[in-house]
Amino acid sequence: MSEIKKNLKYTEEHEWVMIDGEQMLIGITDHAQDSLGEIVYLELPSVGDNLSKSSTFGAVESTKSVSDLYTPIDCEVVEVNSGAESSPEVINQSPYQEGWLIKVKPTNTGDYDDLLSPEDYESLINEK
Repeated sequence: MSEIKKNLKYTEEHEWVMIDGEQMLIGITDHAQDSLGEIVYLELPSVGDNLSKSSTFGAVESTKSVSDLYTPIDCEVVEVNSGAESSPEVINQSPYQEGWLIKVKPTNTGDYDDLLSPEDYESLINEK
């Protein structure tokens, strides 16, 4: 059973979003890393990039496949997790802590309200 944190919001593409002051952290869920298998490569945007909701912001490659990462909210990238870029296996070990991907400044805070609640996300992954 995948871990679903109650203090986060989720996307149908298996990203999570956590409010961090006036910024937000984005990563992939425990379910996503478990489905992908061993993560071997991570491609992330650059600091300063402006991202649009539902656009791709990078990719994660595992021994099984390559998956695009989707932006859950309109935002500007303020920090990239270089530790996860250099050691992508940290996402398998700690998808909600050390394995976060990007820190962003939202440009449309209403987008956050449209994300899935933990309960809705749990229903989504249990349907599959």
